[in-house]
Amino acid sequence: MHELLVLHAAVTWMLTGLIWTIQIVHYPLFEQVGEDGFVRYHARHMRRITWVAGPFMLAEAGSAALLFFLGERSPWFSLGLVALGAVWISTLLFQVPLHDQLTRGYDRKTIHRLTFSNGIRTLGWTLRAACLLAMLRAAG
Repeated sequence: MHELLVLHAAVTWMLTGLIWTIQIVHYPLFEQVGEDGFVRYHARHMRRITWVAGPFMLAEAGSAALLFFLGERSPWFSLGLVALGAVWISTLLFQVPLHDQLTRGYDRKTIHRLTFSNGIRTLGWTLRAACLLAMLRAAG
């Protein structure tokens, strides 16, 4: 189970780095694209980021489920699962609908809502990264 935990942590840490890049770099730069090229830019962003984030998000959820199925019940793991739930709920309730709105065109308020609500995922993945570090330290 230790190898699975290490793999799970590696995937989570990759996603943590990715979400901080999205939060600090990508979403704020949406405002700089402007109205003329925004629809095309956003479509390309969505197509490309899906290939980066999607497989890792599925791997993270799958490895978390497998760890749970194998009996992992530590407090750090449980807290990490709550954070993972928050990440997925935020993705489905906020990020997906806001990105859908942006497919129709540039809207500064929607970009601000996207960036602000993405803070939930940023905090969630950061908390998960810390929980997994604590778990690995405890495992020796």
